[in-house]
Amino acid sequence: MNILILTKYFLPEIGAAPHLFYELSESLVKRGHQVTVVTGFPTYNVDRNELGRKYRRNILLNENMNGIKVKRLREIPFPTNIPILRGLDHFMIALITFLRSLFISNQDIILIYSPPLTIGLSAYLMSRIKRIPFVVNIQDLFPQNAIDLGILNHKLLIMMFERMESFVYEKADYITVHSSGNKKHIVSKGINPDKVKIIPNWVDTEFIKPTNRINGFRIQHSLGKKFIVSFAGTMGYSQDLDIILESANILEEYKDILFLLVGDGLEKARLEKKAEELNLKNVKFLPLQPRGRYPDVLNASDVSLVTLKKKVKTPVVPSKLLSIMSSGRPVLGSMNLDGDAPRLIIDANCGICVEAEDTEGLSQAILKLYQDSNLRENLKKNGRDYVEKNLSRKFCMRKYENLFIKVKGA
Repeated sequence: MNILILTKYFLPEIGAAPHLFYELSESLVKRGHQVTVVTGFPTYNVDRNELGRKYRRNILLNENMNGIKVKRLREIPFPTNIPILRGLDHFMIALITFLRSLFISNQDIILIYSPPLTIGLSAYLMSRIKRIPFVVNIQDLFPQNAIDLGILNHKLLIMMFERMESFVYEKADYITVHSSGNKKHIVSKGINPDKVKIIPNWVDTEFIKPTNRINGFRIQHSLGKKFIVSFAGTMGYSQDLDIILESANILEEYKDILFLLVGDGLEKARLEKKAEELNLKNVKFLPLQPRGRYPDVLNASDVSLVTLKKKVKTPVVPSKLLSIMSSGRPVLGSMNLDGDAPRLIIDANCGICVEAEDTEGLSQAILKLYQDSNLRENLKKNGRDYVEKNLSRKFCMRKYENLFIKVKGA
């Protein structure tokens, strides 16, 4: 089968989105399929030292990544810290993927990664031109998540994006989501529930697996034997990292507890300034790490955090949650308790979840895990067992392959 994938994010970018679709593409190639990925040039969460000349100077670029054909077209760069310009960037990648796909022939199916939802327009046009079906993979429910966060508040823009959302959902042959709550939202838009399939996001259990907490990462960053409470990932609008700093302030008397924040994002500079103003000696910031070091960050941790603002009401399951479980580390969540992520934590019995923005609750949960090593061990084992049985890469790849066969044969 020849599969055409349209996505804004792809390797060598670092993060959940680029690696999720790279792993999907790689697995499909290994199973005998032809995969072509159409994307832009890497700009998001990129290690600048690893970017070769080919990414800096070319306008068009064809690559082969472990059998995956990657076709790139350079975008006009827009600042991503200004919401209106980020919106223009999303329309630009839709145009890029459409133009680049025009010259690719003999495809059987199109798969897109959303956000940005605008790529759904590219997929629809290509499906009409090439007379092939398209599948939309929804990771974040746009525009609802942007509305909840207050990023999108103009009535005309909201109406435009909601109509775009309905259009893409209606025209797609199938829609895949990673949780039941996401399916419920899409079905509420009047979409036939039979064409909305739940395929959970996966984690590479061979890449992220439990190892000794006293590892090279601890030694390199002089972490010693401290009790590490870590957050590793994007530091953006959705992630409530203020609650971490406020909990650190409450627990500052526990000298062997260290809060480790690893990553980058729009909020990082503000958070660093806040930590300095609070004179937090128990907080350490580290830059975004290469993907190969990510398992070491998790394994160096005693507890790992997944935090979301109360405004995040869409039923998201952050990919970092699965990675934490795979590393055999207890999860400590702070988010709305009626979402899909808390439900997963409960079902897997792999951690503790408190209500979003409940600083006192989070602080007490940290202390509970700090003081109870037996509880930590049980939660660690439960999380790892759950992902091996339900969320492994191999398990989820079969679901995608079966769906593609069904779509192609329809």
